[in-house]
Amino acid sequence: MITLEEIIESFELMDDWEDRYSLLIDLGKKLPELPAALHRDEFLVKGCTSKVWMIPEVRDGVFTFQADSDAHIVKGLVALLYIIFNNTPVGEIESKDMPAIFSKLGLEQNLSPNRRNGFFSMVEKIRSYAA
Repeated sequence: MITLEEIIESFELMDDWEDRYSLLIDLGKKLPELPAALHRDEFLVKGCTSKVWMIPEVRDGVFTFQADSDAHIVKGLVALLYIIFNNTPVGEIESKDMPAIFSKLGLEQNLSPNRRNGFFSMVEKIRSYAA
């Protein structure tokens, strides 16, 4: 899968936000599939307007997760978080400067306040799982 640095670089090269949305949607399509049996209320992330399911696991001090969303752009945001956080040692989760990454990608000016809140709800969920 693509790295965060490659995503930032791609976003910087794109002048049009439609192209960036397309890249996010493509990222979402590459997210490992979450089995339908795991689309349960207990795994829903609160604070997201769209449905987002997140199933965490910490094994040997390393955080991993599976996730899915019912909205294309949100699924792309989930994939972005997957790239940033999946297979990360739990001690490094807090050190990820998500507001800076969000800003560097230009997401604050191009996502609705609801999607922004949902994005940071997912980040908080990841941090609480890893704690």
